[in-house]
Amino acid sequence: MNDSLFTTEQVYQPLAARLRPGKLQEFIGQEHILSPGKPLYEALLKGQPHSMIFWGPPGTGKTTLARLLAHSSQAHFESISAVLSGVKEIRAAIEKAQLVRDQQGKKSILFVDEVHRFNKSQQDAFLPYIEDGTLIFIGATTENPSFELNNALLSRARVYVLKSLQHEDLLAILQQAMDDVERGLAGQSFSLSDSQKQALVQSADGDARRLLNLLELAAELANAEDSESISDETLSQVIQGSTRRFDKGGDVFYEQISALHKAVRGSSPDAALYWLCRMLDGGCDPLYIARRVVRMASEDIGNADPRGLEIALNAWDVQERLGSPEGELTLAQAVIYLACAAKSNASYKAFKSAMREVREGESHDVPMHIRNAPTQLMKEMDYGEDYRYAHDAPDGYIAGDNYFPEALKDKRFYFPGDRGLEARIREKLDYLRKLDRESDFKRYESDK
Repeated sequence: MNDSLFTTEQVYQPLAARLRPGKLQEFIGQEHILSPGKPLYEALLKGQPHSMIFWGPPGTGKTTLARLLAHSSQAHFESISAVLSGVKEIRAAIEKAQLVRDQQGKKSILFVDEVHRFNKSQQDAFLPYIEDGTLIFIGATTENPSFELNNALLSRARVYVLKSLQHEDLLAILQQAMDDVERGLAGQSFSLSDSQKQALVQSADGDARRLLNLLELAAELANAEDSESISDETLSQVIQGSTRRFDKGGDVFYEQISALHKAVRGSSPDAALYWLCRMLDGGCDPLYIARRVVRMASEDIGNADPRGLEIALNAWDVQERLGSPEGELTLAQAVIYLACAAKSNASYKAFKSAMREVREGESHDVPMHIRNAPTQLMKEMDYGEDYRYAHDAPDGYIAGDNYFPEALKDKRFYFPGDRGLEARIREKLDYLRKLDRESDFKRYESDK
């Protein structure tokens, strides 16, 4: 009889899983929270964990730190994913923590990956058990906790921000994988040149898991080819398709579009071009960028250089007509022009101010003199009475007239800036207001 059915075979684990640090000394990166004296470092060192939220990009060590905390405190470790779990799984994890506490006298750490995927009621389900000490809650999220998590949960957990791993950190992790005999690739006759290591690290884009996955794939190809080294061409195939970190709708997405907008506003064409290329390289829809560029033209350039809006709209049109990559050049042209253009947010502020007046103020009637009178009845009701046609006046302007409701007759929303074309607009408006003050004609009795 074949007894292989009763033989326990070693389960395959990816390289990234095999190399997961088992103790604090093996952990690479995140020195800003893992230096002596820092709360997280001390919690790991003394084995005294507290409820916390790890916020950071993928592959920065969130799961590893949770496991290290459980190990250092000799706590029972329970892990669930908010992507795959619901109320049933939450209840089961809590019951397990209660059982461990009652039967073994041990504390439990409940690690919830992608915790931002849980809704409010699911997040609230943990609160009583955090309060009574049934479990220590550790959540991991790639999204801003202040937007995605309940205040009640946040008030019971300390937030630790994890950063993308630095170039030297990733090099150290790669070298560790190449040197480790038991868990890594040291047992394989496989080598990489310094330039190839740099290429892998660059492609990983701050993500240790991605780095190790790429390295493992390269090693598998080298073994398949029965070669002690891997060609640059083969490595290029491994790296190909490994896109930069860009989570549409997530934090990185909004951080980068914000950076682009602020670089344009700050008149930095080079930085604006960099963030544009980062977004395009990450797979952002160019048409989304085009729409945002039009917004920039109106919000930050405005009437200081009205050509900015025209150029932005033209870039959007070209992108729709030509697609990528040809149309992306016009986006770059528009972004550079807007960054270099004279700046004014006067139109933006005027719109916001006028909208606030409309929403918060009274609903004033249209003054009789500027009402249209298409019927005889309306004429008899004085609609349009004493309306003055601006084109018949010198300079096309009726000095002393007013087109506001009387209650708002002196209201101003638009204050032109002193840059670009808007400086000339301001001069003209100042001149027209001077004519109003000096005119014998006044629309409203209160001005006479």
